[in-house]
Amino acid sequence: MTKPKIDPITLEILLNALRSVADEAYNALTRSAYSTNIKERKDHSTAVMDAKGRLIAQAENSLPIHLSSMAGLMRALLEKYSVEEIREGDIFVSNDPHAAGGSHLPDINLAMPIFYDGKLLAFACNIAHHADVGGMAPGSVAGGMTEIYQEGLRIPAVKLFDRGMLVRDIFEILLLNVRVPSERRGDYNAQIAACRLSERRMTEIAERYSADTLKVAFDEIIRRTENRLRAAIQDLPDGIYSFEDLMDDDGCGNFDIRIAITVRISGDRISFDFEGTAPQAKGNINSPYNASHATLCYVLKALVDPDVPNNEGVLNVCEMIAEPGSLVNCIAPAACASRANTCQRIVDVVIGALAAAIPEAAVAASNGANTAAVYSGQFPRSGEPYVYLETIGGGFGGRATKDGTDGVQVHSTNTSNLPIEVVESEYPLRVTRYELVPNSGGAGEHRGGLAIRRDVMPIDHFCTFSGQGERFRLRPWGLFGGERGENGRFALFNPKERRTTLPGKPMAVEVPPGTTISVQTAGGGGYGSPKKRSASAQAADLASGKFSSEFMKTHYE
Repeated sequence: MTKPKIDPITLEILLNALRSVADEAYNALTRSAYSTNIKERKDHSTAVMDAKGRLIAQAENSLPIHLSSMAGLMRALLEKYSVEEIREGDIFVSNDPHAAGGSHLPDINLAMPIFYDGKLLAFACNIAHHADVGGMAPGSVAGGMTEIYQEGLRIPAVKLFDRGMLVRDIFEILLLNVRVPSERRGDYNAQIAACRLSERRMTEIAERYSADTLKVAFDEIIRRTENRLRAAIQDLPDGIYSFEDLMDDDGCGNFDIRIAITVRISGDRISFDFEGTAPQAKGNINSPYNASHATLCYVLKALVDPDVPNNEGVLNVCEMIAEPGSLVNCIAPAACASRANTCQRIVDVVIGALAAAIPEAAVAASNGANTAAVYSGQFPRSGEPYVYLETIGGGFGGRATKDGTDGVQVHSTNTSNLPIEVVESEYPLRVTRYELVPNSGGAGEHRGGLAIRRDVMPIDHFCTFSGQGERFRLRPWGLFGGERGENGRFALFNPKERRTTLPGKPMAVEVPPGTTISVQTAGGGGYGSPKKRSASAQAADLASGKFSSEFMKTHYE
């Protein structure tokens, strides 16, 4: 049978239709989720995959770090189940990075096959970060975890729905192993609804254009994306570019953990070689292959063609070379709950390596972390448990033409900070301070962005606090003479304002009522020599209150 031909205009219409499917599913998941981490912070992603498990379209607001994770789930699913075992109405669930292509256990993957005329056409996929998946610490993200068994419930690729019927035994296991099962149930239902919405929309597209036309479009979308990205790479100067940086620690007493990169560019080919990177760590900062690969895809896009669509074509271009058992390609039973912090450092080393080749696209080191803060306890009146998970943004690095942005999530994550009103209405907590940190951005011709400080106090109950910080010891570096940003910290303040500094990766610290938990992230590094900063920019810095007169005198005079 001859394949249908597809013209460029129809292809563009179909590409945007597929993006719309993913975008609508993303919004549906946001609006129907129970947890603040999804409905407010939007820590989730949605995508359309083809029958071969290739990524075709990802929602516009999806997290870049999820780019490879859904592809990993599809590889695991299609290796485990034959086409005959995949039936209409099935929904598969997984999260395990070592057995099911995930990136860490809190990210729950769902995949639903989409059939048309009785034949498998595509898959609707989504990922949502659940605020708790069990394990030894509330929130399933804390320092001190040394193997994945401690981090929570491990889910291989299994059927949550079989031909449209809920597999109750599986669902009961999923809910039994978490701390707030009612919230988890609601988030799972939101993911299920998003899958089913995608199925309906894909069926509508197939009815209008035919399944055969869609399959041709899938191939063309991937091919053209790959060709476009390779053309952008061809414009880069050939060469070998290297850089290295250090992680603060792994939460288990090991410090200054090395990540090294060598980027090789030849024509339209690019490879990222992590030779010289440290072995996988004892603590849970290890990054599985899929998370590291997704990060490389993000940073390549950001540097050479930010508008290229996210699909399998991008994954095909990024060649990653990393020794199994290394920090960036960990193997079982490595703990990896905080792999996002390591992925942020991967972004920094790639930018550091390529800064000489494309200085106009490079940025100084940003806050370098998904600074995680987990508060848990019981509501004083009802005794019901709660788990509040958040990652706090910080300073973005200075750039070739402008200052770094203040107080934002950076690079491979794009979640929101939780508004004060939501924190205080959903949890027995009071936010006593929420502000940008003065003087925290590195000086430069274009200064680094400012860090964030958020102080939270438990009301009428003891709560526990766990955290995962980076750039707490090793400050974000500047580029081309720019200066370093300030480091972050965790601390407790008792009612008399006496400060107790916490380690960068604390686990289950007991916090009495009236004691304040203070989370401060890192600022961004500066770009270019401070001597080149314009007088008007310096005056604006001082007038804004973001920088003190002492800071300005020290760094600019």
